[in-house]
Amino acid sequence: MSRTLALTVAAIAVAGVAAPAAYAAPATPPQPTGERQAAFRAAAAEFGVPEPVLLGVSYLESRWDANGGAPSTAAGYGPMHLTDVRAANPGGHHHDGTEDARGDAARPALLPEPGALDTDSPALRTVDLAASLTGIDPAILRSDPVANVRGGAALLAAHQRDLGGPTGDPARWYGAVARYSGATEAGAASAFADEVFSVLATGADRTTDDGQRVRLAATPLTPDRSVLNRMGLAPAGGSRVECPRSLGCESIPAPYEEFGGDYGNHDLADRPTSQKIDHIVIHDTEATWDTTLRLVRDPTYVSWHYSLRSADGHIAQHVPTKDVAWHAGNWYVNAKSIGLEHEGFAAQGTWYTEAMYRTSAKLVRYLAEKYRIPLDRQHVIGHDNVPGTVPGTVAGMHWDPGPYFDWSHYFDLLGAPFRPAGRGSGVVTVKPDFAANKPAFTGCTEAGTPCAPRGSSSVILRSAPSDTAPLLNDVALRPDGSPATLGVSDIGSRVDAGQQYAVADRRGDWTAIWYLSQKGWFHSRDAIPGRAATVSAKPGRTAVPVYGRAYPEASAYPAGIPAQAVTPLQYSLPAGQRYAVGLTTPSEYYWATTFDPATHTVVRGERYVQIQFGHRVAYVRAADVVIS
Repeated sequence: MSRTLALTVAAIAVAGVAAPAAYAAPATPPQPTGERQAAFRAAAAEFGVPEPVLLGVSYLESRWDANGGAPSTAAGYGPMHLTDVRAANPGGHHHDGTEDARGDAARPALLPEPGALDTDSPALRTVDLAASLTGIDPAILRSDPVANVRGGAALLAAHQRDLGGPTGDPARWYGAVARYSGATEAGAASAFADEVFSVLATGADRTTDDGQRVRLAATPLTPDRSVLNRMGLAPAGGSRVECPRSLGCESIPAPYEEFGGDYGNHDLADRPTSQKIDHIVIHDTEATWDTTLRLVRDPTYVSWHYSLRSADGHIAQHVPTKDVAWHAGNWYVNAKSIGLEHEGFAAQGTWYTEAMYRTSAKLVRYLAEKYRIPLDRQHVIGHDNVPGTVPGTVAGMHWDPGPYFDWSHYFDLLGAPFRPAGRGSGVVTVKPDFAANKPAFTGCTEAGTPCAPRGSSSVILRSAPSDTAPLLNDVALRPDGSPATLGVSDIGSRVDAGQQYAVADRRGDWTAIWYLSQKGWFHSRDAIPGRAATVSAKPGRTAVPVYGRAYPEASAYPAGIPAQAVTPLQYSLPAGQRYAVGLTTPSEYYWATTFDPATHTVVRGERYVQIQFGHRVAYVRAADVVIS
């Protein structure tokens, strides 16, 4: 990438940035003439970029949003996602939580430190090149949408000039679009460019987060892909990758190695023959792409199945899906899930790129079909929905991908949108208006300081039907009974889009749900009617225990495999309350404590029910509850 940028700068220094003949767009209905649309039109004319190409690239990066000048989860700013990692993450790594990624009490806790961020990659500092091409201060390029669009147009023009010269034909901008992605792999670069040209073919029309109506008329084209052959890109990923071919995924294996009496950084298995895969877990990396790849190749560190790059949505696979990665902080969930790490920072960066949403959704659709995983929020969960294993681990569990991940848009892309499911079931599906829903979170950049107002999937729960009522108490996080806070990492009184809960009460335009054994109130506009089975305590029981893992009873373990403790969490499910069912399953424990997988064993026992108990899922014994 550094060689590419150097060549680009050299070419611009020699050739200047004069625009070629203006692209003559096909006849289309009148387009919106607001400030954002005008900015794209003016920048396209100034730098000689076909306007559809500029609009298409911006749509795939940001959907034309300005995001209030806040950085993306991977340090990108503005509609054109100009990157500046030093400005976006001045303090480096930022994550609350001390979880053991393996989450298996049969082995010593694994609590690795992620190390320093890599901030020297040119792909994370494209604002510098944009500044050199336009003469605009980087701070203005980050904060001013009009300047940001100009900077992005200048970058595209520079890439086109480097690859063969100016042209008014958008079909011949395929290489420049591929290079804009920042990808150094042929598969990744072409996947990004293909997605941009797919947007051009279908068109797009939406109102941005700051109220700007922008339209891209459908512009079907047959792009000239031959330029890829002379761009010096690394070859595509190869046959070992479990991924749709169109995504250009690559294989970067995580090592399975012995060291110092231990081994890492995952466990071999034979899923789904050995165990059914129930979950796909969505994470963010809390590190840059280069740091993420360095860490997953460290045998003493932890692992996950896939990493996704923010700027272009590129995917690398590290662990075969048949094997168990160490990613979720809960051994039961690890053994029955596939982990996807998305480049970014849950708090410091506050939006995810459209390119990453799209490739992630395509990968999840592929995996869900392969393993027959339902596309719903009971099976496609965030790391923040994974429960602690025992009382002592609950408080240290991670909370990514955070409240700014747009679950509704993600499930739209999955082809499984959240829709009303009829009335009368007594269950609701959380679905706020992402753009309009802006909880007053704190602590994104510094503890206690307000976060910039930002669209969110999260809905805050109150202890009474009033915006001034205290939040609920999560006894595992606050044993003293004090209420949760609006800290960005505090999930003690928060629900997210797609999650389903049993209705406890209604009052005016407020709805209450059962949540951590309490009534949690929110505005009824933030949910739609849902349909799900629910559980309640069996008659005669005043309360039933709630667990963080569905482990077998002691009598189920064969000789030579120590029985794992079945320890309730701090919570209980009281009589008279109902909780939405996610799935029912036999209890399982995967005994895998040696390097030689010949000794690995799956122990099965009595049935459990996964429920939506708080922000995280939880488990109850099927023998303790009634399903209705």
